[in-house]
Amino acid sequence: MRAAVYYGPNKLEVTDVDEPQVGPGEVKIEVGFNGICGTDLHEYYAGPIFIPTEPHALTGQQLPLVMGHEFAGTVTEVGSGVSGWAPGDRVAVEPLYRCDECHSCRAGNYNICSTIGFHGLMSDGAMAQYTVVPQRMLHRLPDNVSLELGALVEPMSVAYHAAALGDVHPGDTALVFGAGPIGIGLWFALTGMGLDHVHVVEPSATRRAAIEALGAKTLDPTAIDVPEFVADTTAGRGADAAYDAAGVEASVQTALGCVGARKPLVSVAIYEKPLTTPLLNLVMNESRIQGSLCYTSADYEAVIGLMEQGRYDTTGWVSTIALDDVLDEGFEALHAGTKMKVLIDPSLAATR
Repeated sequence: MRAAVYYGPNKLEVTDVDEPQVGPGEVKIEVGFNGICGTDLHEYYAGPIFIPTEPHALTGQQLPLVMGHEFAGTVTEVGSGVSGWAPGDRVAVEPLYRCDECHSCRAGNYNICSTIGFHGLMSDGAMAQYTVVPQRMLHRLPDNVSLELGALVEPMSVAYHAAALGDVHPGDTALVFGAGPIGIGLWFALTGMGLDHVHVVEPSATRRAAIEALGAKTLDPTAIDVPEFVADTTAGRGADAAYDAAGVEASVQTALGCVGARKPLVSVAIYEKPLTTPLLNLVMNESRIQGSLCYTSADYEAVIGLMEQGRYDTTGWVSTIALDDVLDEGFEALHAGTKMKVLIDPSLAATR
């Protein structure tokens, strides 16, 4: 079968590899769509970062690896001991490996497992025609949720998990910094939770236009004073939660000037540079910074439920490409900022 194999920085090759074989407790999936993630870009341009160069504690695998951890597909084969699943079932995959033994796992917070692994980063993944995963990674897709949307359940669950950590409720005011895929996912999640007062702060006119087309209200931080706007529109109360999906110093500093007393700034970004933001506002407000990592099965089910209700829309921000076009039309286009979100369809023929 064809697969995108990662060998190291700036070396990803689409090549022929053996089809994976299903083992006990596992299922084989024909991949419908696989998304390219920001983490994939970091690995390609600056890695290996998370991809192991020695056997991973949970998977035993190391590079070279087939990439791909945001995906949905159709079950084609089930291994011994698998129950409740059969060929033909359409699934989104929650790609986390966890130990079930560390303190976080025992507390139910397996998304911060001390030896966490990801299918497609710590094991051969889904930038391929087929992949094999443990049964417990599966989430059934409703009939009205496409495999294309199913491949977005993973990044949308990252956003949903972060949105929930903000402890917001209908009637609250929330700010989202950054209108990339996770920022868009935050807007979908927050509005799905019943919030009407959500503003997305984004300096890029292209990205503002994309999320505005979905119905979002946006703010251009280069044109207005965002903390002043928030103070004016909340009668000085401040935002009930702010979310940083931009990962830059300016967004953190502005967000801390917007959150109300004892309210959170939820960080769901990767910061490539150290932050030097003064924390005086945080101290004087008794506000806080809350980290957010990954998701749990509850987030997956919540996102799938909202998708079933028709709350997610791919119009204007999601592109689909062939597997053989993964470098030029995928990684390079995303790195250059000419595309926002790219899904790979392994059934498509290459464009060149």
